[in-house]
Amino acid sequence: MEQHDTVVAVFADHQLAEDAIKKLAQDGFAMKNLSVIGKGYHSEEKVIGFYNVGDRVKFWGLRGAFWGGLWGLFFGGVFMTIPVVGNVVLLGYLASIVVTAIDNALVVGGLSALGAAIYSIGVPKDSVIEYETDIKADSFLVMAHGVASEVARAKIILGTAQSTRINVHPFAQASVAA
Repeated sequence: MEQHDTVVAVFADHQLAEDAIKKLAQDGFAMKNLSVIGKGYHSEEKVIGFYNVGDRVKFWGLRGAFWGGLWGLFFGGVFMTIPVVGNVVLLGYLASIVVTAIDNALVVGGLSALGAAIYSIGVPKDSVIEYETDIKADSFLVMAHGVASEVARAKIILGTAQSTRINVHPFAQASVAA
């Protein structure tokens, strides 16, 4: 299997995460190698949900425009409820991994399906727990996955995007065909 690195940037709000994705896309980074993860809505909202129309998805709620706009850029996504964390939207390459984790009932040392998917791409368990805590605290994760040179380029771009933290996790096993 080909070796891949993963860079994870944590953003305080959805607009900063969206800006980071746009910067990566403008710099030519392959969208199939990106993921964004965050809560799908806030509990005080009245209407929550989404529906699929062809290759587009319409989300309802406070962040509906954010998630609906990004859905069209990515190749697949998942909307799920994780105990303690709440409702989470995950777009990009990691979505197929989390679906496989759920389908296979993969449990890695007490991690959620989302945590197990992140762990399965080589992110250490202690970092996975930190990322799940970030999501619980309403932050957003932007992840880029690929060969070391591409991940290094993504880290530089993400470094200009006002993230609160950026970590590179080297040599994660490629779980998704590039």
